[in-house]
Amino acid sequence: MSWFQLDPQSIATRARTAGSPVPSLGSSLMRGTLGFTVVSVAGFVPWAVFGHWFRLHLGKSGEVGMYAACAVVFISLTSPLLHRLIIGPGSLSRFYKLFGISFTAYSIAWIAGWMLLRGHPGSLAGLFVGTAVMACMLVAAFDALRSIVKVALALFILNSIGYFVGGISEAAIIKHYPAYKIYGQLSWGVFYGLGLGAGLGLAFHFCQARARKLIAAG
Repeated sequence: MSWFQLDPQSIATRARTAGSPVPSLGSSLMRGTLGFTVVSVAGFVPWAVFGHWFRLHLGKSGEVGMYAACAVVFISLTSPLLHRLIIGPGSLSRFYKLFGISFTAYSIAWIAGWMLLRGHPGSLAGLFVGTAVMACMLVAAFDALRSIVKVALALFILNSIGYFVGGISEAAIIKHYPAYKIYGQLSWGVFYGLGLGAGLGLAFHFCQARARKLIAAG
């Protein structure tokens, strides 16, 4: 059973009635990559700019509070920029609901992995479990269980590349330009956004393959 009327038949019916354009793979990839990169830079601000404040005023719970604030920024800003990854009218509210649930689950998984293992093992564990949970939620929402492998791989591989390249970028900038630490941290947001944004663009495209076939069939 699909969520939020995102099954292929419902999407196709709304799109045909409204005459909505059907985004291509390239346009979905570009919208996801560029839009989520903008969101990601904003989402890294609580960590890069206010991280010290969270730790100073919230004590032991400051780290969790900081990451929660980052998640709130991501959830709030992603839908206005990426909602047209969903075909047809009414995409904004549906994207808010779906992304809000799936990204919250992803964030909880990542925070748990990081807090338990720390370092690269914690990050990798969080990314793996987080993207797996997100992939399951997306294919369930679109009634696209046959696409689970493609969706999960796209999210995990691209998200991991962006995350770890971003970490390398941050470390390099801080090493050579220690006075610009904040810029190094925000550069991590850029690469993270490019990676997960590309993964989201592909994931939403894969999940709507059957809907596109129904629309093309008229």
